[in-house]
Amino acid sequence: MTLSHDVAGDGPVLVLLHSGVCDRRMWDAQWPALIDSGYRLVRCDFRGFGRTPAPDRPHSDAEDVLELLDTLSIGRAALVGASYGGRVALEIAARWPDRASAMVLICSGLPGHEPSSDLGVLGELEDALIEAGDIAGAVELMVETWLGPEADEAAREAVRQMQRSAFEVQLAAAGEFEPIEAEIDLAAVQAPCLALSGGHDLADFRQIAAQLPDLLANAHHVELPWAGHLPSLERPSAVTDLLVGFLRERVPIG
Repeated sequence: MTLSHDVAGDGPVLVLLHSGVCDRRMWDAQWPALIDSGYRLVRCDFRGFGRTPAPDRPHSDAEDVLELLDTLSIGRAALVGASYGGRVALEIAARWPDRASAMVLICSGLPGHEPSSDLGVLGELEDALIEAGDIAGAVELMVETWLGPEADEAAREAVRQMQRSAFEVQLAAAGEFEPIEAEIDLAAVQAPCLALSGGHDLADFRQIAAQLPDLLANAHHVELPWAGHLPSLERPSAVTDLLVGFLRERVPIG
């Protein structure tokens, strides 16, 4: 199955991978700015998000993304991943090192990470609300948890819409299939990496970002003191500037 996706622009390829509470629309603010900066952009919806149907069998999101790139005849690309999308980017860069030219990981997940009790409690609250049929309550829980204090109402409404859409697509599916977790070796990652974390994010994601320079051969960590878990929605232009500044040195244009 080919993931629902958008492609635009000319130049080195950037692949934008969304978080687990959003879909590919989370990159709307970065989309025109990155095209104007000289990149060819690809963004996709993982299975069960946005316009991609929920999975009907065991699957790998990383393999789905590679299949999409193969369909588009893209051999090598820079990967920009937010939260769960960052985890997918890390898997791609570890399993197929020659396919990733650079990475920007924004409040990224990490394969094999053991969730903290706080993250576990959040998941239990989300499950309880969904089982009680309170989808609106589950949506608001996600909005309040994942956006930092500087998020405006437009950002909050965008996350509200994307999270509600994901719940609706996934709850309407005939079965529930979690992504396959592949064994990966982070020592195989060759791509230079910028790891961003948010000062108002849950501790899990701040700790993961801080760890990445020790786990990867060429990674640099920057914490954004103003940010929650979704800084690209909270201060879009600031994150765009960070992306362009990092990538210009590692994925030259022209």
